[in-house]
Amino acid sequence: MTKRNTIQRQLVIAAVRFLADHPTAEEVYDRITMEYPDISKGTVYRNLNSLVESSLLGKVSVPSGADRFDHILTRHYHIKCTHCGMFMNVEDMDYIEGLDEKVGEVTGFKMEDHDIVFNGVCPECQKLEAKEKN
Repeated sequence: MTKRNTIQRQLVIAAVRFLADHPTAEEVYDRITMEYPDISKGTVYRNLNSLVESSLLGKVSVPSGADRFDHILTRHYHIKCTHCGMFMNVEDMDYIEGLDEKVGEVTGFKMEDHDIVFNGVCPECQKLEAKEKN
């Protein structure tokens, strides 16, 4: 069954694309309510999940953090700064094809998918740390 392209769905997609930094559901809601204050949080959350189910948006599960939403649908990796929380794509790194199958072979799991989020300290936070030490 095809989902209708409602104004709410359009607003959610537009907000994720505008924010472009892998926003959380709360950040998408906050962005939309700037122009459409009457939209409910439930409507935004339902539409985010529906768009993910329809493969029109991606969802990145972040351990010990809120899920993030992505408008880039090609497979890629993400990195999060452990100091400031910046979350971004890992650019110029090839996606490892067949990783799910390899993990499945080793573990006996029937693999469905995976999210890899690298953690580290971003260049800006490194500069701040260096300044604080001097």
